[in-house]
Amino acid sequence: MSHSRTHRPVRTAVVVGNPKPESRTLSAATYVARELTGSEPDLVIDLATLGAEVLDHGSARVAELVGLVGRADLVVVASPTYKGTYTGLLKVFLDRFAGGTGLRGLAVPLLLGAGSQHALASELTLRPVLTELGATVLGRGLFVLDTQYEEPAAYAPWLEEVRPMAQALLQAVA
Repeated sequence: MSHSRTHRPVRTAVVVGNPKPESRTLSAATYVARELTGSEPDLVIDLATLGAEVLDHGSARVAELVGLVGRADLVVVASPTYKGTYTGLLKVFLDRFAGGTGLRGLAVPLLLGAGSQHALASELTLRPVLTELGATVLGRGLFVLDTQYEEPAAYAPWLEEVRPMAQALLQAVA
């Protein structure tokens, strides 16, 4: 499922690399986007719903989604933690972006995981990819235990650190 709420330029996008559609990861990512901006994201891309089309470099729909995400002011990029990192599905999508210029705005690397031993995975694996693609990552990458994805307290310390910077930068480009 990918949908756009409005026809104005995409300010906020959510990209979810969970191979299961409508996942806990999707819920967590949209929550973070709402908390940082005060509104629903303009574009939500649940990569599982694109199926094999993600692998088709001739897909006009995927190319359009890459362009929309690349121009977003804020993108929350989320994945479950698989083997200590983000999913291959997310990697395939991120490989479509040009290095250094593919993402122009702020990005939030968000990973959900089963155990605290993966707490640094978003910082060590997903954040470097997003910065390589040109995004600005505020604060540290966000990791949430998948058993706590519905609990605001799981996000609160990170949001307290990052929300003021994100809101200031988003207002500056409005």
